[in-house]
Amino acid sequence: AFAHLSVFYGCLNSESLLKRLAPDSDAKAAVLTFLPILTWLPSYPVKQYLLSDVVSGLSTGVVQLPQGLAYAMLAAVPPVYGLYSSFYPVLLYTFFGTSRHISIGTFAVVSLMIGGVAVREAPDSMFILPANGSNMSDVVDVAARDAKRVQVAVVLTTLVGIIQFVFGLLRFGFVAIYLTEPLVRGFTTAAAVHVVVSQLKYLLGVKTPRFSGPLSVIFSVSAVVSDITSTNVTTLILGLVCLVFLYVIKDLNERFKKKLPIPIPGEIIVVIVSTGVSYGLLLSEDYSVGVVGKIPTGLLPPSLPDFSLLPSLVTDSFAIAIVGFSMGVSLAKIFALKHGYTVDGNQELIALGLCNFISSFFQTFAITCSMSRSLVQESTGGKTQIAGLLSSLVVLLVVVAIGFVFQPLPQTALAAIIMVNLLGMFKQFRDIPALWRTSKIELAIWLVAFVASVLLGLDYGLLVAVAFAIITVIYRTQSPKSAVLGHVSGTGLYCDVDEYEEAAEYEGIKIFHSNSSIYFANSDLYVNTLKEKVILTAVCNNKILHRQRTPILDTTDSASPHWLCFHSLCSAKLSLPLAVERDIKLFLSST
Repeated sequence: AFAHLSVFYGCLNSESLLKRLAPDSDAKAAVLTFLPILTWLPSYPVKQYLLSDVVSGLSTGVVQLPQGLAYAMLAAVPPVYGLYSSFYPVLLYTFFGTSRHISIGTFAVVSLMIGGVAVREAPDSMFILPANGSNMSDVVDVAARDAKRVQVAVVLTTLVGIIQFVFGLLRFGFVAIYLTEPLVRGFTTAAAVHVVVSQLKYLLGVKTPRFSGPLSVIFSVSAVVSDITSTNVTTLILGLVCLVFLYVIKDLNERFKKKLPIPIPGEIIVVIVSTGVSYGLLLSEDYSVGVVGKIPTGLLPPSLPDFSLLPSLVTDSFAIAIVGFSMGVSLAKIFALKHGYTVDGNQELIALGLCNFISSFFQTFAITCSMSRSLVQESTGGKTQIAGLLSSLVVLLVVVAIGFVFQPLPQTALAAIIMVNLLGMFKQFRDIPALWRTSKIELAIWLVAFVASVLLGLDYGLLVAVAFAIITVIYRTQSPKSAVLGHVSGTGLYCDVDEYEEAAEYEGIKIFHSNSSIYFANSDLYVNTLKEKVILTAVCNNKILHRQRTPILDTTDSASPHWLCFHSLCSAKLSLPLAVERDIKLFLSST
């Protein structure tokens, strides 16, 4: 009896390695990698692309404007800062991004996470002004509170930019793999719940405090319900009309997207009409309807963030940086696959980092890409980020020239815009029955991400979800599925002999198959399974062919097995004497 171990070590292809190293050794190539715009702008086909990019840019800008105003409310900052965040980062991404179709700017989930931190660091209770008379209740110094929250949002954005940029330089784009699709979809569904709950007070016109942290959803709903009797009927009616109108327009755009040259701009219609109605009927003065309020004209000069806030914001910035990056890269890859080009995940990290970091000096809050705007940019014919550049100029026009026009815009209209934009996220509840049928583990990841994020808040919820996802990876590698394979006559297939009657073993040969890699955490279980299925049941003079699929830690899909190095199993102290005693030959091989 003997044991034969054959190990083949792969080596790097020298030519491929040189190609990979070439950009690092060539200054010109390094510049082109850092500034992707230089690779396509010089050869930009004006006649073929320009008209499409202009139409797409104007259409996206029309959507960018109301979303910027609306998502600023989620970020707990004045609406004009949403416009700043819809201009500077979009402009910068044109130079540094590798995707041709995604629309960078404000995004509901990231804005909500920023708002939660801003409210935590600058709660209303810090800015209470003493009442002048005995019959007057304390009032909040709104101007001072908003200024502090802007400082928090700006510093948070600076940190997010630094983290994303450094991760990109260190080639840490792989961290996105831990945000699996069930995790992201469960997390974003929970974020949608948070967003809708946060907008109820604007839809109803009630004045309740904003909560953050664990159980904030429960506290917010409780506060709204307890104050439901003070609902502003005018605000509610206007909000419901906007909701119904936007829902109908969204449905029409979806049904007739192949026939419509561009989507019907329902959001900008709501903004213009509701602003006109509010101004003409004096809704703010006569009916106490909450409005956007003062929108300063022009851009702010650059200023340094308040770095004294850094220590308390580091943890939050990591969560926001990872969420923003994962959203951006996932959408970029979807559009790249559809249109036949590639995106560089690490360069996307660098691009997002620079967009956030540089823009933060101009009083913006953190951004990423938006699915709804990206679909508009792509469906209206956008070919390159020239469309994104033009959309930012639409926002710039409003900021420097006509921003004051939107001062009477009712907040309930913005709340309606936010809620309707989240309908797609609520459709993700359909994942539950589908995952129940396909993968119980992935269903568990979805549910843990959702429940933890709803109850604990988005920051702690994301941490719990990622930790649970990693635990499931370890569990799956520690509990591999193993089988003795047999050949299906007339085919090249080898199947589990316990599950398929057609699968027949070769005489005198045992073929052992496992769907997991071998490492210290599962080595004992692996050895015991091998003994149970093969060695202890083998007859004398049998041969054991160990076959194992290439290790893929996040799936258990069946695939054709490949030979794999077995030295780790040997190091796991497989009891070979029993095999020797039974005259069983072990052939262990790898490629």
